[in-house]
Amino acid sequence: MAQLMKQAQKMQAQLAAAQAELAEAEVTGRAGGGLVSATVTGAGELRSLTIDPKVVDPDDVETLADLIVVAIRDATRAAGELANDKMAPLAGGLGGLAGPGGLGGLGMAGF
Repeated sequence: MAQLMKQAQKMQAQLAAAQAELAEAEVTGRAGGGLVSATVTGAGELRSLTIDPKVVDPDDVETLADLIVVAIRDATRAAGELANDKMAPLAGGLGGLAGPGGLGGLGMAGF
């Protein structure tokens, strides 16, 4: 039982370290050939949005909005992949608790 508790504490420390690393890591998504880019953390927090002035057309705001959405989705997808890459080794150590959603059903599906 003591060994199991020690293993659980080690896993908890590894999980906390991975979460802290994800919170600091940044990934960038792009749309429109790089005319719009969004940067998010590995935890999914939007950090910046860059829009090339060439794409700003007052008569076509919808296209700009679409490009922003695509850039943010691309960055969020990349953040989800990064999170899965970081968390997958930890989930393997949870045995049956990992489940199909990862980490006891707390997978990164929300990304």
